[in-house]
Amino acid sequence: MAYKKKYTVLAILGIAMASGAAWWWQNKAPEAAAGKTGAASAPSGPGPAAGGGPARPTSVEVAKVESMTLVDETQAVGSLRSRQGVMLRPEVGGRVKQIFFNDGQRVRKGQLMVQFDDQLPQAQLAQARAEMSIAEANHKRNQELVAQNFISQRSLDESSAALEVSRAKLSLAQATLQRLQVLAPFDGITGLKQINVGDYLKDGADMVNVEDIDAVLLDFRLPERFQAKIRAGQKAQLTVDALPGRPFSAIIQAVDPLIDANGRSVGVRGCIDNRQQQLRPGMFARVNAVFGSRENALVIPEEAIIPQGGRTFVVKIVQGDKPEAKVSERVAVKVGLRLPGKVEILEGLSAGDTVVTAGHQRLQKDGTVVRVVDLSQPGGGRPAGGPPGAGGPGAGGPGAGGPGAGGPGAGGPGAASAAAAAQGAGAAGPRPGGAAGKPGAAAAKNAAMAGPNPCLRGADATR
Repeated sequence: MAYKKKYTVLAILGIAMASGAAWWWQNKAPEAAAGKTGAASAPSGPGPAAGGGPARPTSVEVAKVESMTLVDETQAVGSLRSRQGVMLRPEVGGRVKQIFFNDGQRVRKGQLMVQFDDQLPQAQLAQARAEMSIAEANHKRNQELVAQNFISQRSLDESSAALEVSRAKLSLAQATLQRLQVLAPFDGITGLKQINVGDYLKDGADMVNVEDIDAVLLDFRLPERFQAKIRAGQKAQLTVDALPGRPFSAIIQAVDPLIDANGRSVGVRGCIDNRQQQLRPGMFARVNAVFGSRENALVIPEEAIIPQGGRTFVVKIVQGDKPEAKVSERVAVKVGLRLPGKVEILEGLSAGDTVVTAGHQRLQKDGTVVRVVDLSQPGGGRPAGGPPGAGGPGAGGPGAGGPGAGGPGAGGPGAASAAAAAQGAGAAGPRPGGAAGKPGAAAAKNAAMAGPNPCLRGADATR
């Protein structure tokens, strides 16, 4: 019993000591720490310098307003289909007598593809021709007899009607015979045949597909908000997963006047020149629809935009009262298109202006003196016009561990552009053994691309 009381007393003492320590930590420790911090930071506060001197300039990062060609575009997915494609089927049933094509063969319009057994129709055609010959002879004889008044006009009319009937029978026999011949409806390439000689086919049975792929159609859909921008004659760039790294260009031919009520999208059809036979119907395509482009459009980094009260502002850096002083000025702007990392400015700025991209929160009013950190210069993290050590990486300022350490200041847009230019020059330069160095490949390409673009032909040119 005494043993249990001993442990109970120890537990109560432990709880009391823990409570006291917690109370001291919450009340006394913050006061002591605050006193030490205030004493240590008093000489270097953000306010005026010791001795009542002027306030330190606020460090900000800036960028120039750039002028560039801006393309208004959007992305979509679509599929390819033949400009003309048909599955050949017989109009009447019969037995296949002869096949005049091979799989994957190029055929011309009106070329005989399949011949059915025509023995019986040929006999019917011969009979119709014989009947018409007799009818013509009777009608001619009656005309002579009527002229001599040996027979009545009624007999001549009856022979004329009999001649017309014979001609109709001959036309019927010829049409029946022609239906036993399947012709190519247009220029194209045959698919894989599904028939053999001797097969008996019913009317409407599949025989072979013919595809015209000198030009392929691109079908895709866009949200309804783009229906006022897209129109015939515009360009669309696309890539296909089956041919990575090979861009293609399509000409918009038509826009569906009907908006899909389920997806609220509009159908668009383009045409691609495919005389090199690289594309095939049914391929999946990633489309970049181009609505238009603007030369000399003004753009700034999107970090410079300050939305406030339903309006859009930027902070522009202007010249101060003193020659070496730079001050801030808030300007209302009107934005246009948005690109990854950039925003188009329609009103409010001019080419070459300098805007703040980082440090807006420290610029509460116009006329604030700033120290510019221009990351677009080769010195990246150094203040504009300052000595290399003033705000460089070793000074602990904006360049130390800041955006200038590993961002645009380190590599610099100039370095990236130079590297991209060097890479582009290497990619565009001649390569020994490449496709550009093969005269045969170039000649074959030129031969395939000879003639007018099939997408620009008239609607009746291919039919």
